[in-house]
Amino acid sequence: MKMSFRWYGADDAVKLEYIRQIPNMKSIVTAVYDVPVGSVWNETSIAALKNAVEAAGLGFDVIESVPVHEDIKLGKPSRGQYIENYKENIRRLGRAGVSVICYNFMPVFDWTRTQLDKALPDGSTTLVYYKDQLEKMDPLTGELALPGWDSSYKKEDLQMLFDEYASITEEDLWANLSHFLSEIIPVAEEFGVKMAIHPDDPPYPIFGLPRIITCEANLDRFLKLYDSDYNGLTFCTGSLGCAATNDIPAMVDKYSSQKRIHFLHLRNVKNLPDGSFEESAHLSDCGSLDMAKVIKTLKRNGFDGYIRPDHGRMIWGESGRAGYGLYDRALGAAYINGLWEMA
Repeated sequence: MKMSFRWYGADDAVKLEYIRQIPNMKSIVTAVYDVPVGSVWNETSIAALKNAVEAAGLGFDVIESVPVHEDIKLGKPSRGQYIENYKENIRRLGRAGVSVICYNFMPVFDWTRTQLDKALPDGSTTLVYYKDQLEKMDPLTGELALPGWDSSYKKEDLQMLFDEYASITEEDLWANLSHFLSEIIPVAEEFGVKMAIHPDDPPYPIFGLPRIITCEANLDRFLKLYDSDYNGLTFCTGSLGCAATNDIPAMVDKYSSQKRIHFLHLRNVKNLPDGSFEESAHLSDCGSLDMAKVIKTLKRNGFDGYIRPDHGRMIWGESGRAGYGLYDRALGAAYINGLWEMA
């Protein structure tokens, strides 16, 4: 496996030189963040990012992410130009040496949490999703306090998007995803870039919006939409693991043996009786997932793709981007290294 670490660019409080000091760290997972969704990335910006990463002695291999424009998900007539832009981004990143692109197909909202700083008994803080908090929110009346959402859309923009999605069923979303794949995967194959879809987070509908990358049956369906080694998964143990019906070790076994996991997000999550969840430390005993079994399975199946320790708690007085501090993710990387060596 190839250990990697998410980095948000020059403004990230976690510096590349700190990441380099984590044992067995190979690659940086990053993106160009100053380009509107749906636009073509500037080659100068890509080169600058690559140069900064490689100057720190790390690999520029994985991009997370190239966002998919809502018009593509909605299947609007305007999707054609956005798909052409997306294909050009694949070409440019492939020429820059990128081998994996992570993306998602979630309508309107990306990952969803109701609180970013929930205090745990040990004094650390973490990201949580509490159903009772979510039920008090309505994105169309202004009663929306979900972290990361408030600044993403204006109220009128949200209303327009919800109106457009009102007529979009899960089958429509599948059809639009299938069309998208039929356009981009041939380009990915040509330029040697493996596309890796991230599961919905959490893997069930939010505010009535359809979500389809949620479970084993749907991952099977997704992989059959375009049967290519370049059409694969970003398997996120935390995103899929917060649905208790998903058997994470079994799913890891299935898709890693098929060589369809191109990128792995490893984190633990503590599931609560009402379907809520709290993100936890990576250690198996801290959450609901058997992390050791996941690693043993990957090792047995000869997994040689990219792994990154996903969201961490804020510990030891650190402040910064919630879920993306240095200390707990570095602990997660060390834990993964230990499990891998023992496996």
